[in-house]
Amino acid sequence: MTLKSASRPSGAYRAAAFAGAIVLAISTQSWAQTAATVNGAKISNDVLNMYLESRIQKPAAQASADERERILTELKDIYLLTTQPRAKELAKDGQIKAQVELQSRGILAQAVASDFLATNTATDEEIKAAYAKQVALSPPLEYKARHILVETQGEAKSLIAELDGGTDFAELAKEKSTGPSGPNGGDLGWFSPNQMVPPFSQAVTKLENGAFTKEPVQTQFGWHVILREDSRETAPPTLESVSDMIKQRVEQEKLQKYLEDLRATISK
Repeated sequence: MTLKSASRPSGAYRAAAFAGAIVLAISTQSWAQTAATVNGAKISNDVLNMYLESRIQKPAAQASADERERILTELKDIYLLTTQPRAKELAKDGQIKAQVELQSRGILAQAVASDFLATNTATDEEIKAAYAKQVALSPPLEYKARHILVETQGEAKSLIAELDGGTDFAELAKEKSTGPSGPNGGDLGWFSPNQMVPPFSQAVTKLENGAFTKEPVQTQFGWHVILREDSRETAPPTLESVSDMIKQRVEQEKLQKYLEDLRATISK
């Protein structure tokens, strides 16, 4: 819901690029304090501070007097351009009206979403429940395996015959495998099943430790002969280490549910 400009022009033109957002803000700001007036249009301190922070990327209170004056000059240029008679004509253009509408809706939608998230934060109980669900869905075992990757099924069957005859798996992988792990004897290290493509993972989980596949396994990468060297229970991450990530996910799920509920109330 954020908008990004395609380029970063300088001077008055760079300032003008922010005109849509500032004009939108002008229409909704209170005018308790005025920073400047251009052709009868008042620039509020709120608008100035918002534009200032977008330009210097720090709180407005931390801006130096020179920075504030320089940015105010840029802002005056925006108001100067948007108070020209031609600006009123251009404001009637369909494409420009659509851009202003989209920008307005985007800003308001982001504000509503942010407000919802701020008032519907994930509770400790929700975080713990989501963590428990994630742990329950995690594969119970992870595996240590090697593989030999070749281009054809026939090549793979020949390799299996050599292994049946007592050839060392790692040495055969170094000699025959076309995969990146070949020089390391086909060593894939430790991995969870969900880290590999399904046919490969399914073959590994069916093997016993120390056994290799008696039939070639096909994936989009080619034909594999797989040796399962070892397995161990998966150690889930601690709640503390993933708490922030789970919190964000729970809150995003709440926002998604809120949107789904709103969709059901759409009036035509």
